[in-house]
Amino acid sequence: MSSNLPVAVVSVGAALVYALLALAHARMSAPQSRGLLGLAWLLHLVVLVLGLFDQPARFGFAPALSVTGWLVLTVYLIESRLYPQMRARWALAILGMWVVLLALAFPGTPYPALHSALMPLHWALGIASYGLIAAAVVHAWLMQRAEKAIRLGNANEASMPLLTLERLTFRFVAAGFALLSATLLAGWYFSEMLNNRWVWDHKTTFSVLSWLTMGVLLWGRWRLGWRGRVAVRTLYVAAGFLLLGYAGSRFVIEVLLQRG
Repeated sequence: MSSNLPVAVVSVGAALVYALLALAHARMSAPQSRGLLGLAWLLHLVVLVLGLFDQPARFGFAPALSVTGWLVLTVYLIESRLYPQMRARWALAILGMWVVLLALAFPGTPYPALHSALMPLHWALGIASYGLIAAAVVHAWLMQRAEKAIRLGNANEASMPLLTLERLTFRFVAAGFALLSATLLAGWYFSEMLNNRWVWDHKTTFSVLSWLTMGVLLWGRWRLGWRGRVAVRTLYVAAGFLLLGYAGSRFVIEVLLQRG
């Protein structure tokens, strides 16, 4: 549990606002639910900023997921202005509540000293790639819902067009792939600098598997026209590998093995 009282107070506040939105969204108007989600997003941002002032700096699987969740919400808030038909506020509210409370319970391990002043760049690239790929997964889920509604004849004229969702999904996949490529290159550089060799640990192995899977997905889309279930399932596999790469390995180390 976090020992930083302001972080704990604001985290609980953010989680409560997320929970209120998840429970009451059906009875709210669109402006009300957007406003409540915006408030939760702002409180979540305050939690992340306050966490930056912890001494020594701490990081781990739960803070990584919290930043990722906040990035997904940021993308959604921007897109919901461009595409008012996009409706996933209740699901994202549940996601936000979960990651905020998880980061409060597991604040990560301290990093009293950094091996390089550029190390935060490596972390930032990794978290940004997490956020973009998570955004791609959310869009893929929305795409599946839209596809199911069309098959069942429940499609609404006001709902998000399927082709638009598909195009957005692959844009996020491509951007996430580019950032993950940069993350792996930075990881290789630091590994060579600190260990004089490329270290094949769990994090590296699963990250490379995710990178390869996304590369196959983008190639399949470009050369074979992959779409629908094949594309979505391949994306889910890639995201699963990436989740295991850092968050999964850190969860085992921090929670199961109780090591820093």
